[in-house]
Amino acid sequence: MSTTGERFERAVAIMERLRAPGGCPWDREQTFDSIKPYTLEETYEVLEAIDNRDWKELPGELGDLLLQVLFYSEMAKEQGTFSIDDVLDRLSDKLVNRHPHVFGDATVNTSAEVKRNWEALKDEERRKGTEKSTQEGVDVKQSAELKSVLSGISSSMPALIESHKLSARASQMGFDWPNIESLFDKLGEETSELGEHLRKFPAPCPRPEGRGIAGSGRQPVSEELRTLMEEEVGDLFFVLVNIARYLSVDPESALRKTNRKFRRRFEWMERSLRESGSTPEAASMDELESLWQQAKHHERLP
Repeated sequence: MSTTGERFERAVAIMERLRAPGGCPWDREQTFDSIKPYTLEETYEVLEAIDNRDWKELPGELGDLLLQVLFYSEMAKEQGTFSIDDVLDRLSDKLVNRHPHVFGDATVNTSAEVKRNWEALKDEERRKGTEKSTQEGVDVKQSAELKSVLSGISSSMPALIESHKLSARASQMGFDWPNIESLFDKLGEETSELGEHLRKFPAPCPRPEGRGIAGSGRQPVSEELRTLMEEEVGDLFFVLVNIARYLSVDPESALRKTNRKFRRRFEWMERSLRESGSTPEAASMDELESLWQQAKHHERLP
C-alpha cells in the first residue's frame, strides 16, 4: 500500500513527464496564462460538488484542482523560479506560524479568537513584507501600496468575493457599519439614489430588452446616465454583500444557489410547456407566472 507521500510524488513525477521532451504536446505548450482559465473552472467545479454534497465526485474535482498547483509548480521549476517543494514549504510554514495555539505557547478558547489571531499575524507578515521591500529598494509608490490594509486582495477574483474581502479587511480597522440596521438604512439610501437617476430615464420607463433579436429592445440612454446607473447598482451590490457579511453568509455561494434554484424552476416550466405543446416564447406572462408558482410548489413537495 502506497503512502500519502508516495502518491504525491507519483503525481509530481507524472506532471514532470507530461511536460518533458517527448511528453504530451498539449501539456508542453501551456503557459501560466493559458492555464489560468482552467484553474478558475476547476475551482468552481469543486464548489459545485460541495454544494451538491456529491462526495463521490468531489475527490476527482479536488484532484483536478491539485493538478493546477502541480502544473504551475512544474512550469516554475522549468524557468528556475520555484518548485513544488517551495510551495509545500511555504504552506507548512504558514500553517505552523499562524497556529501558535497549536504549535506554540499561545492560548485561545474560541474560533473567534483564532480568527483574530490569524488576521493579526497576517497584518504582521504584511508589515514585515513592506519593511523588507523598502530595504531592498522598492520605490516609494510601491512601498505605499504595500502598506495598505487592503494589500493582497486580488482584483481579479469574482467581484462578490472581492467586495466581501475588501469590506471585511476594512472592518478590522474599525471602518464598518455599527449594526445591521444601519446597513438596511444604507440599502434604502442607495435604492433611493438609483430611483433619482431613473427619473431622468427616457420615456416610457426602464424595461428589459424585448424578446427576439438581442438588443432589439434596448432604449437609448446617454452615456452619463448609464454610468451613473452602473455606479448606483454597484453600490447596491456592495451593501448587499456587507449584509451577507454581517449574517456570516458567503455571498458568492448564496448567489450560486439562487442561480441553481432559478435554473431548476425555469427548466421545470419549460418541460411543462413542452408537454402541453407550447414554449416559453409562445406563453403569455400570466401563464409563465402561473407556471413559476407551480414550480415553486413542486419543489416544496416531499
